[in-house]
Amino acid sequence: MKKKIWIPILVVVVLAILFTPIPTGVYKDGGTREYTSLTYKIVDWNRMTGDATYDETKVYFFPYNFKSIDGLWYYEEDNVEHGFIATVLEINGSSVIVQPVEDSALFISTDKVSFGTDELEKIEFEVGSVVKVTYKGDVMESYPAQVHATSWKLSDDLSHLEYTEQWLDKETAEKYDHNIFDHIKITKIYSNCFFARTVIPMPYEIKLNGTLSDEWCVGDQVTATYSNVYYDQENQRVECDFSSVEASDWQPDPNAAYKPVIYLYPEEETEVSVKLDLNGRLTCTYPEYKDGWKVTAAPDGTLTDANGQVYNYLYWEGETYTNYNLSKGFCVKGKDTAKFLENALEKLGLNRKEANEFIVYWLPLMQDNPYNIISFQTDVYTDAAKLNINPSPDTLIRVFMTWQSADKYINLPEQQLSAPERNGFTVVEWGGTEIKSQ
Repeated sequence: MKKKIWIPILVVVVLAILFTPIPTGVYKDGGTREYTSLTYKIVDWNRMTGDATYDETKVYFFPYNFKSIDGLWYYEEDNVEHGFIATVLEINGSSVIVQPVEDSALFISTDKVSFGTDELEKIEFEVGSVVKVTYKGDVMESYPAQVHATSWKLSDDLSHLEYTEQWLDKETAEKYDHNIFDHIKITKIYSNCFFARTVIPMPYEIKLNGTLSDEWCVGDQVTATYSNVYYDQENQRVECDFSSVEASDWQPDPNAAYKPVIYLYPEEETEVSVKLDLNGRLTCTYPEYKDGWKVTAAPDGTLTDANGQVYNYLYWEGETYTNYNLSKGFCVKGKDTAKFLENALEKLGLNRKEANEFIVYWLPLMQDNPYNIISFQTDVYTDAAKLNINPSPDTLIRVFMTWQSADKYINLPEQQLSAPERNGFTVVEWGGTEIKSQ
């Protein structure tokens, strides 16, 4: 009887010896860890490969479990992805020749690299374009050297290049003696400047002169101290000199109405006054709101104030105490947001120029989300932000979008979208706000 009891115990012990892995090594290659049993080995790879880190967990069964870590690396090397930044030198049908940047590890062995593009995604490139290339396997020792490229894209990291073009004409641009932006997101980096967009999207791009330290990357959200600010309204460009940069963790206020803008289109040049009765408080206006706006409006929408300053629209931003309704609307994939907005805004009465400015403003905040729940507000918004316009417009179109990011598709009743036909003196307004998930 005792013998029968010991048999299953012995089986369990043998199986434990054969199949239980124990830690057998931590390596100074980036942090690779090894766990070994008599029948298999687990390697949690975390090996630095010069320009990247190979981060995979692999299982090796007998007899490979007795190989050294370097012996196992031999089987993994072909799966390692390497990347480099390069400038396109030649385009030969379905292949290209590029020159790696001088600080690239690949540049040490060759100044020209060739690869095929048939199996890669299509991108808009030409001779002189800077691209980021990812490849697997060895570099073939030919001239030019050859690699098997697995992906490529236009590079935002241009820190090896000096920006030499004129961004704006300071003779004609407007000079500012005060700050006009705060929180920004880096979009391109050159050796002598970097470019950025405001986190709350505004219809201009910013060039900040000076050398940005290596700690900052494209996509970082920052604030900067800067001076010598110029604004080119026609081309919607800003240029300044920066002296320091700090990280920013600013997030949109879920109670704020962002960038409602008001376009005025009279049938003939007309003096127009606009007042806003807001259930809340204004946080920013341009031109400055002094008990209302008074401008001379031209039929093409150009607005001129008493000082002769010209504007494309009236801008305001404010905090409201409104509870918006998202019970009806649309659930749209982030990558489909631009196409959805083009169709929706046309139905809501915006012309192509107005829709373009709307999309440019909101798309950067929405396109990378898995899904966006979108609902266009009607009376809830117009009752909270009443417009008093003199002379009274013949046609008033007000578009206010509320949206919320979602991780999965949500089914909700679809809104019916429509707009009045534009006749006579037409006023158009658009704006929106993000509703934070609870």
